[in-house]
Amino acid sequence: MMLSRLAFAAALAVALTSCGSNPKALELRLWSDDYAFRVTMDPMPPKALEPVTYRVVVQDKKTGQPIETGEGRIFATSADRANTSDGFTKEKELGTYSGKLFFATSGDWAAAIQFRREKNPRLPLERVDWIQTVRPASDPGT
Repeated sequence: MMLSRLAFAAALAVALTSCGSNPKALELRLWSDDYAFRVTMDPMPPKALEPVTYRVVVQDKKTGQPIETGEGRIFATSADRANTSDGFTKEKELGTYSGKLFFATSGDWAAAIQFRREKNPRLPLERVDWIQTVRPASDPGT
């Protein structure tokens, strides 16, 4: 019995260690009708009163090919109706875009991305939503 507990504890420690070193474990994965999104943020987790840079990799959902000529935005609204938003900037990496958000308060924010394949107003913006938890601001004294 003691041996099985030790084996379980060792397996759990290995699993937790491997998850911590896996960058994909920190990605938010979202899907719209036509796109697959992989979202990372810096800093992680986001904190109130600090700019947060979101990097978004956009791929065609069916083919897996990166979307190079897209446009979009990222935005969020808090429970008390504070808003933050930014248009995407194209990055050097294929299919990668970035935007910065500034969360005025901590708590849960309703976050979303709107994106379309080309800079063509006739194409629909596809939207994905999630809840973004924002930690309290860092104490300046620490």
